Amino acid sequence: MKKYFSLFLLISPVFLVAQVFHFEENNNGENLNHRIMMDQEYFIETVYSTENGAFILTRGGYYTASSNEINVVFEFNSNYTTDSLKTLRYNGKEEWENVSLSSQVLDGKWLMAGRVNSEGEQRRDLTRSRKTMKFLIDGYFQWIAFDTKTYRFSGAGGGQFQAKNNTYEESIEYFSRDNSKIGNKLPFTYLLKKEDWYHQGLNSRGEPLHEIWHKRTNQ
Repeated sequence: MKKYFSLFLLISPVFLVAQVFHFEENNNGENLNHRIMMDQEYFIETVYSTENGAFILTRGGYYTASSNEINVVFEFNSNYTTDSLKTLRYNGKEEWENVSLSSQVLDGKWLMAGRVNSEGEQRRDLTRSRKTMKFLIDGYFQWIAFDTKTYRFSGAGGGQFQAKNNTYEESIEYFSRDNSKIGNKLPFTYLLKKEDWYHQGLNSRGEPLHEIWHKRTNQ
């Protein structure tokens, strides 16, 4: 399996706010997209094929920044069994292109908190190490299933989204479990109740879902 160690970027204060960035690289003749999603404390880098959206890797966690580098302590690393990386320092000279769109009502980090079924709400323990998280920021989204203790990676997908008037739609640009879903648009309804996001519609397999996501406010 290929190893990808992307060490780049001359940091400036503009990078210390919530934004989405992009750059491309050629790796042994393969053109790859790098997407960087970051808010004031959390950082995700995802790599996927420019040609067909095939998923390559994703890694992310809480970060600290100085004038010339970003230091990330990973909570997940899909390539962990190969590279064993738990931390990474990002610095260098390549410029990232800012591709941020408008901020939206659902922007933030959300943990899968449970589901609604005929018996009512079935809640999860959000303190456990196994997590499913959605990160929404400036028109882009990514979900990740991972374990913070073992670094086990179970899946990820992402792309662009729109949230308006209680309607939420995802446009899938990469999906680690099934490349055939790339390009699909998935519409849902949403309802916000304090720190909970109720998410209802059909999943990528066409099956009904009614999920509860809870705003993540700490580690």
